[in-house]
Amino acid sequence: MKIYDWPTGPYPARVRIALAEKTLGSEVEFVSVDLWKGEHKTPAFLAKNYSGTLPVLELDDGTLIAECTAITEYLDALDGVPTLTGGSARDKGVIHMMSKRAEIELLDAVSVYFHHATPGLGPNVELYQNAEWGFRQRDKAIRGMQYFDGVLQDQPYVAGETFSMADITVIGGLIFAGLVDLPIPGDCTALLAWYARMQERPSVRNRVSMSEPTQKQ
Repeated sequence: MKIYDWPTGPYPARVRIALAEKTLGSEVEFVSVDLWKGEHKTPAFLAKNYSGTLPVLELDDGTLIAECTAITEYLDALDGVPTLTGGSARDKGVIHMMSKRAEIELLDAVSVYFHHATPGLGPNVELYQNAEWGFRQRDKAIRGMQYFDGVLQDQPYVAGETFSMADITVIGGLIFAGLVDLPIPGDCTALLAWYARMQERPSVRNRVSMSEPTQKQ
C-alpha cells in the first residue's frame, strides 16, 4: 500500500496515528506530496484525488481511497477486529457521530482559519481568501474546544470508554491548532489533561518520524 501524505500535516496525522494503532506502519510506503509547493493541486495529483487533499491511500490493485474517515475504516477492518471505528452498531454510531463533530466543530474550522485568515500555504496555493470568514471559523474552533472539554469531563475518551477514531480526529484538530498558534483555552482543563495523555501514546508521539525510513524526497 502507498500513503500519499505530508509528514507534519494535521490530516495525514490522523491516518498515521491509525496506522500505528493497527501496527500497519511497516506495510505502507509513504509518498511525500509537498503542500507548501502546491503539489496536491497539480493535475497529476488531482488524477488521484479530485478534491486535491491529503492523505490518499493507494492499494496494490490501484484502488484509491481518500478522506481520513474512509481510510481509517479500511485500515481498521483489515484484520477483522475493528478497534478504532467500533465493534457494535452502537459503538460505530457514537464514534462516527463524535468524529464528525470533531471535524465540523474543530479540525475543519481551524483549517478554514489557516487558509483564509493567515498566509496559509502562500499566494501560489491560496488563490482566494476571506479573512472575515477565517476569523469566524477560528472562534468556532475555540467553541469546539470548549465543547470537547465538556465531553471529556465525564468520560476518558471522546466517544466513551476506549480510544477511537473520534479521539484521533480531535487530536488532528489540536495538532492543526498548534501549528497556527491557536492554544487550548486555559479553563479547558479536561481537554488539556486528555491531550497531554494522548501525547504519551506512541502512535501520537511518533506520527512524524514513522515515515522517515521509507519516505520519498
